[in-house]
Amino acid sequence: MLHGALLIFNAGSSSLKFTLFEIGTEPIKRVGGAIERLTDAPELTVQTPDGKLLLQREWQADNHPGYGNLLKILIEWLAQNFDVPLLAAGHRIVHGGPRYRMPVVLSPQVLVNLRATVPLAPLHLPHNLEPIDALAELYPQLAQIACFDTGFHATTTKIERLFGLPRAMADAGIERYGFHGLSYEYIASRLPLVDAGAATGRTLVAHLGNGASVCAMVNGKSVATSMGFSALDGLVMGTRCGSLDPGVLIYLLRERNYDAATLEHLLYHESGLLGLSGGLSSDMRDLSNSDSALAREAIEVFVHRLVREIGALAATAGGFDALVFTGGIGEHAPLIRAATCAALHWLGVELDSTANAANALRLHSAHSRVGVWMIPTDEELVIARHCVQLLSERG
Repeated sequence: MLHGALLIFNAGSSSLKFTLFEIGTEPIKRVGGAIERLTDAPELTVQTPDGKLLLQREWQADNHPGYGNLLKILIEWLAQNFDVPLLAAGHRIVHGGPRYRMPVVLSPQVLVNLRATVPLAPLHLPHNLEPIDALAELYPQLAQIACFDTGFHATTTKIERLFGLPRAMADAGIERYGFHGLSYEYIASRLPLVDAGAATGRTLVAHLGNGASVCAMVNGKSVATSMGFSALDGLVMGTRCGSLDPGVLIYLLRERNYDAATLEHLLYHESGLLGLSGGLSSDMRDLSNSDSALAREAIEVFVHRLVREIGALAATAGGFDALVFTGGIGEHAPLIRAATCAALHWLGVELDSTANAANALRLHSAHSRVGVWMIPTDEELVIARHCVQLLSERG
């Protein structure tokens, strides 16, 4: 059996989240944390799984140590406080493109291939690759493993992935990929322990957070998902628009003189709940506590689009036996779960209001024909499991 630790990274544009796992029968989470405000005045925090703060350190903008040095400070602190050798770093990579679906040990050639994939996710992949490059320079002997958010949806059919575009575009990689795959993979691993029928049957999982999507699973495998070529598709999200008539984009290009950068900023950063609420907030908690009519309407649009997507995916899966809520909103917003389930009542969904208010695991009433569950996701654990498997295979 392997003995050592894994450091799992989830890199964004302004923050780098991390979790340290010790390898055992199952990877055990020892500490987690983040480096926030990466490009400005960074702050490093480390805490235990139960929230106890172990380290908090800040730097001013004029004393920024640099990305690599921040990682070095973190890893040296971990080495001083946890007497377990670091075996590998695992990374959440948003997009693997048509080439990478399964987790892979990073090599110079793999990195070349991933850089060629950047145009498919230009707002995400460069940030995902940044800690990989920094670690390779600091610790060249450290194994690094990439796990892809698109990978779980490799089980969808070609018919599901194709757009109604000229075939040459599909051959060039323009197709539906789907995202949030690491989250869905974790839920699939939990279902046998929660609802055996759902694990082998038809389950719809709603990953609801600042980014949001729905996945239809049959026997624990993805058969369809709401996100497509990019993380813009499907549901209304925090600042992203979700599904949009392409004619709107043509109109903005032609009549408003938008260029690609302006369109990208509009669709990724100015739309969704933030845009619908008139700029009030992208945070569902703020909108739920607001008396603003626009805030209420933004929530109603969010739920309406969620219900529509659930209905479409249920049709693709041939019905559904269970509905799972996960992600920040899915795990902590009883109002959204209640409104969604009320709209699905005609399909046999019946919520237990007391369980829902308590954010319980089981949310459905005794009379519900469909199981309804709230399962907190754990993408980092999925990455850690893949790291253990690949390291074991390499000996």
